Amino acid sequence: MKEFEDKFSELQADMISICMEYVEGRADKVYVYASREGGVISSKFFYLINNNYVKPHKLNDALEDGDKRYDVSPKKDFMVLRIISEDIEKIEELCKEYNREIPTEMKLVYDVKSSNFKAEYKYELVYRHDEVKTADHIAEEWFEEIKNNL
Repeated sequence: MKEFEDKFSELQADMISICMEYVEGRADKVYVYASREGGVISSKFFYLINNNYVKPHKLNDALEDGDKRYDVSPKKDFMVLRIISEDIEKIEELCKEYNREIPTEMKLVYDVKSSNFKAEYKYELVYRHDEVKTADHIAEEWFEEIKNNL
């Protein structure tokens, strides 16, 4: 039992870690949205920096005078998303190996200053039964929800 939990935690930590690497450790909070429904893997990530909620391509908008600029190249963004997707696949394999239910959705939040980690999981279909919404819509709604609850 402990082994499953440890491996599961390790994979979540890896998702947070690659997002922290992306911002060179310069973020107040990291948010990761990971989704896996019906063979479709999707992920998004965003940050709280200087009291601004920002998506990766907008990181430099959150900088204060004199702050070192972030490298927000699409190549770097894609690398992070690829690693998160690989971690989602590994979580699926892990759940199958241990006969555990596979989460359809994970919302991970890491508070850098307090080292506090929170995760929310869903196991039922989130968007597959919706004719319009995709995982991107759900991730976008979560971003807006977090941003507007400042």
